[in-house]
Amino acid sequence: MRNPVRLFTFIVAILCAGIPLPTSAWEHWGGDRGGTRFSPLNQITPDNVGNLVRAWEFRTGDLDTRAPEVMKRTKFQATPLLVEDSLIFCSPFNEVIALDPGSGAQKWRYDPKISTNQRPANRYNCRGVAYWVDDKAAGTAACRVRIFTGTNDARVIAIDARSGIPCADFGANGEIKVETGMPLDWPGEFQITSAPVIIRDTVIVGSAIADNRRVEAPPGMVRAFDARTGRPRWSFDPLVHSGVVAGHANVWAPMSVDEERGLVFLPTSSPSPDFWGGKRPGNNDYANSVVALRAESGERAWSYQTVHHDVWDYDLSAQPTLSRIDTGEGLRDVVIQPTKQGFVFVLDRDTGKPVWPVEERAVPQGGAEGEQLSPTQPFPTHVPPLLSQQISADDVFGLIPFWDSGACRAKVASARNDGIYTPPSTQGTVVFPMTGGGVNWGGAAFDPVNQILYANISRAIHIVKLIPREATQGFEPPPGHDFGRQQGAPFAMTRAVATSPLGLLCNKPPWGEMVAVDLKAGKILWRSRVGTTEDRAPLGIAFPFGTPLVNGVAITAGGLVFTGAMDAYLRAFDARSGQELWQGRLPVPGVANPMTYQWKGEQYVAIGAGGHSESGTTIGDSVVAFRLARPGETPSLRSRTIDRPGGRFMSGAIAVGFVIVMMAMLVWRWRRSRVGRA
Repeated sequence: MRNPVRLFTFIVAILCAGIPLPTSAWEHWGGDRGGTRFSPLNQITPDNVGNLVRAWEFRTGDLDTRAPEVMKRTKFQATPLLVEDSLIFCSPFNEVIALDPGSGAQKWRYDPKISTNQRPANRYNCRGVAYWVDDKAAGTAACRVRIFTGTNDARVIAIDARSGIPCADFGANGEIKVETGMPLDWPGEFQITSAPVIIRDTVIVGSAIADNRRVEAPPGMVRAFDARTGRPRWSFDPLVHSGVVAGHANVWAPMSVDEERGLVFLPTSSPSPDFWGGKRPGNNDYANSVVALRAESGERAWSYQTVHHDVWDYDLSAQPTLSRIDTGEGLRDVVIQPTKQGFVFVLDRDTGKPVWPVEERAVPQGGAEGEQLSPTQPFPTHVPPLLSQQISADDVFGLIPFWDSGACRAKVASARNDGIYTPPSTQGTVVFPMTGGGVNWGGAAFDPVNQILYANISRAIHIVKLIPREATQGFEPPPGHDFGRQQGAPFAMTRAVATSPLGLLCNKPPWGEMVAVDLKAGKILWRSRVGTTEDRAPLGIAFPFGTPLVNGVAITAGGLVFTGAMDAYLRAFDARSGQELWQGRLPVPGVANPMTYQWKGEQYVAIGAGGHSESGTTIGDSVVAFRLARPGETPSLRSRTIDRPGGRFMSGAIAVGFVIVMMAMLVWRWRRSRVGRA
């Protein structure tokens, strides 16, 4: 660290708080076991961030070796780990790759050879891998240090972290096949997308299961295995099935672990199907919940439900963040759980009880026939929501007065819209925040020294409509609409993002923001728009609208917050003010969580840049790393310092002129993009 005074202050603050000192490595998907995404590195600062240069770019080769129609079903969301002197990550096709941290040169690669004919429900995707050291093995023994990964075809694989060779003593030749619990409708109905977690000598995996396909779907079991042998240890079903007909409330999002307490924290999803729950009466306990399990046995220690009887697809998509916070009444170990609705729940880590009051408030009623809604939902009272939770026809957006804005106003006005938790209906219901909005799988980041929480949020409107079963015969959903059969329920469903005739989101910008929150004070400190239309609009017009942000951030002791977006830039923001300071050009959008590491005395920032097929971005296959310029190096023209908040935009008058002239191109380009689920 370059500044010894700052380093001393940082260490004293950490030790006084009783928090373990973070390392300069990034050994877990969320930076550490608790997913704080905080690094103590401070070589890169607000003063010198403009001197960053691209250190290297590595391409997996997928664009060259996979068919274009297969690549159109990928999401590159992986975050590399720095372990065993290598950067290790997974491709959307579950290839595990190790790179030299300084040059980006490939050191080894393991290919599990998954089929590209399975059409996975959640696209081809692998968010990351997990690292484990067997302290009972000899220092030079093969597979003493292991990388674990889950696959799109439901395998758990262990490989040697130094060589990439499968660990023969784990399962059958290094892998185990996860039993899905019932026959699948098609091979891609069940997959593993998030990184496993490891606590002591137990490796734990969740699953991603197709939404809205059927009522009686595969169970959403969380499964634990012996990290040495692969033998099953326990399983936990997040859905209490007494009197309930439903398949799953799975854990597709990243999990967290507390090694000292021996606890693993699950962010559970909504039961199947998402938008009608008449066959699953009651609150559906342990669904839509933070669940703490004892890692040795799988026994539930506690759980806290954030949505009762979910019919909005408001599952917990973000990793629970574990930290020690100053509550105003002393330090407490907590679980911080952000949600799609924009809530931030702060729970005691030992009991699961809210640190600050949560109120049960009445919510709209009058669900579809056969529905049994909860009369109330929990609302945190101390930390304000990270985004607005209601929208009216007067709040819509359009570039052309009375035309596209009028179309949006009519679209919103035609649907039932009684505010947050308005139930799905055959009329069509406004779901705002959308089902992929608020804080998504990228999660939040927490600075343990300054006690500030940082999170990316998305704003968009979903229109969800229930289709009576008798009307589904021969039904063809309109273009741009998701269609879920919800087999076994009296209704199918459609879901679409509310967009204008130009394909622009119907709600007013910003469509994506970074938010900083003082948890102790219960106050939002600042908001900053993230992203522009530069890589979506004709001629690179950079409207300052922000882009939806399903990915997360990385924060550093150097006072910076790094994030990608749905345009092709990695960005750095001042952690204190929220001012955007720097943009580094990427080959395609980096819709992944960035990470930072130190290698041979230099700090690097890296991000997976492969795009996001569900959101219509350009698709790629790169990992890109930046570092400070060395003597004689000059920052690229495509890496630039931002002189004012908001970035580099055309003047409003010129931009509007281009919109009118290029109307046809806007229609063509923007209709290609849809903001889907993450």
